[in-house]
Amino acid sequence: MQSAMFLAVQHDCGSMDKSSGNSPKSEEKREKMKRTLLKDWKTRLSYFLQNSSSPGKPKNGKKSKQQTFIKPSPEEAQLWSEAFDELLASKYGLAAFRAFLKSEFCEENIEFWLACEDFKKTKSPQKLSSKARKIYTDFIEKEAPKEINIDFQTKTLIAQNIQEVTSGCFTTAQKRVYSLMENNSYPRFLESEFYQDLCKKPQIATEPHAT
Repeated sequence: MQSAMFLAVQHDCGSMDKSSGNSPKSEEKREKMKRTLLKDWKTRLSYFLQNSSSPGKPKNGKKSKQQTFIKPSPEEAQLWSEAFDELLASKYGLAAFRAFLKSEFCEENIEFWLACEDFKKTKSPQKLSSKARKIYTDFIEKEAPKEINIDFQTKTLIAQNIQEVTSGCFTTAQKRVYSLMENNSYPRFLESEFYQDLCKKPQIATEPHAT
């Protein structure tokens, strides 16, 4: 429901910008729309971080480590704008970017990229093979539940590669998806109000001097 609402708001926003003039009422409507979008975005991020930070079930009676995300300082957040890799290397940054992609209905890109990163670290031939099949059925094959946008030639190459699985089966597709995120979603994330808020340094309140 939230996704549908968000898409509708995006559509209305675009239509409004094209058709409206610079009248006070139009400006007021645009500001109200921006506040609605920002609220929806912050709600999505908060929900995502809470779910990502929830502890897993203990195994063998041992307490599992809770995954936590520490809000970065403005200086740390500003580093994310220097390179896409800086953003992906930050746990909070990665979580925020995933939530942002979810709001744009293209979270399959980062999920595929992360699945490939995990795949390349796998040593066991048996696990490598099973993970390759899962990645293929989840992201590559026609009408896959999280199908990524890659060309037919790359899909055909992957279908051939997984017949004899190696750690480089998805290298070409992963590079294409990385480039897509770096050149499209990443710049939009840096322009988002949420990211701009993270980069703002808190204002230090000064107490009035007694006379």
